[in-house]
Amino acid sequence: MAESKTNTAAERGQGARQAPSLFPMFVKLEDRECLVVGAGRIAQSKIPALLEAGAKVRVVAPEANTTVAEWARSGRITWEQRSFQGADLDGIFLVIAATSLRDLNATIFHEARQRNILCNAVDDPAHCDFYYPAVVRRGALQLAISTAGLSPALAQRIRRELEEQFGAEYAAWLQELGEAREELFAQDIDPERRRQLLHQLATRESFAATKGETQ
Repeated sequence: MAESKTNTAAERGQGARQAPSLFPMFVKLEDRECLVVGAGRIAQSKIPALLEAGAKVRVVAPEANTTVAEWARSGRITWEQRSFQGADLDGIFLVIAATSLRDLNATIFHEARQRNILCNAVDDPAHCDFYYPAVVRRGALQLAISTAGLSPALAQRIRRELEEQFGAEYAAWLQELGEAREELFAQDIDPERRRQLLHQLATRESFAATKGETQ
């Protein structure tokens, strides 16, 4: 009986999708051309992160919801009111396939692959070169969590836990650390001594002392 259970578990494991090995990095998108195909609720949730990173966002979709249309009217994005064409990928750094049509999203992914353009087909891990992580932002501090598309719900739970652990005060403290780093690099001191000082400034004890002074 035990052997039967083991075999069943193994069979389930064989059928489970294996998570890909991902290379984690933070990409500078300022002034880079990014395309979003779709202008509904899905696209609306993906566009803000691109704008926050300073990307030039172009949206292609026959129709747009109120929010996306307002972004276009205010000049935050460019919206071309028509269906997607392969030529829309010319000169694009990355593309978000955010339509409600899985076949269209897959087509966009394959078109992008042919051009060596990174693509994210929303809620379709098999057609993604990268994923949107769950992110905690505290000024310049960003903590990104990914489950390689296996469980976005778990990533969101971990994000909430990290938001409690790393409060808003970390934004100001990180700014102070950056200023202290610049001052130390401007001084003619031993590199090893400088490294030790920088690590001391970034300790929990240093943070607690700084937080105590500001309260």
